[in-house]
Amino acid sequence: QVQLVESGGGLVQAGGSLRLSCAASGRIFSNYAMGWFRQAPGKEREFVAAINLIGSSTYYVDSVKGRFTISRDNAKNTLYLQMNSLKPEDTAVYYCAATVRYTLDVVTTPNGYNYWGQGTQVTVSS
Repeated sequence: QVQLVESGGGLVQAGGSLRLSCAASGRIFSNYAMGWFRQAPGKEREFVAAINLIGSSTYYVDSVKGRFTISRDNAKNTLYLQMNSLKPEDTAVYYCAATVRYTLDVVTTPNGYNYWGQGTQVTVSS
């Protein structure tokens, strides 16, 4: 089992930037495909970005393409989400997720993930 802890959320003005981190412990990090999801009040959890085991493949929801970048450092057991040009509609609780994979594909659906962090709040003011 892997444990995930997010950090880096906060309050930022529209147009600003934040970098989220997700620290993993308990298992070999490079065995896990990783993803970021978010959930705004009254809405369902939404896929944001995903990355494969070695970081060679990434995928984004259309609304964040060109603004967000997902990356990972397997030596540090850490997943990142760099968020630039933030908009008020990006306001949500952001979750990282992990799932064991044996291929280099990415996973984009919540049901594809077995492990979740507790979430970190991102609030973008207009």
